[in-house]
Amino acid sequence: MSYPTRALQRISVQLIASCVVLASGAAQAANLGFLNNTPITYMQQRDLQALNNAAHSALDTKQDGESLDWNNEGAGNPVAIKGLITPSDTNKNGDRNCRKLTMVAYAKGQTQTWAPTVCKPDGGKWALLKQ
Repeated sequence: MSYPTRALQRISVQLIASCVVLASGAAQAANLGFLNNTPITYMQQRDLQALNNAAHSALDTKQDGESLDWNNEGAGNPVAIKGLITPSDTNKNGDRNCRKLTMVAYAKGQTQTWAPTVCKPDGGKWALLKQ
């Protein structure tokens, strides 16, 4: 085996070993085990898209305190996920309209709630308010 081939193999093995160590360390550092079996762990990309579409619809059409039902029917996920999206606390912040958006998801007997604040500049799109 030539020197460049051996060097390339050694570098590849080191890279793979580093990735394994980093991945296991990241999982431990994140310590997200408490999220096991919550609705978010059952969501696939198409479920998240359905939730995102419903959130935008609620933001654009619902008054404070009015809820919009959503579900993942037709998304191709064997786990049924449904929920409510309720905008509230609408206020004007400079040239932006801001709203609290309470999103509740139900899946396999578990409930999960998120309550971000989102803002939309005049003529713009809704975006998460960075805090």
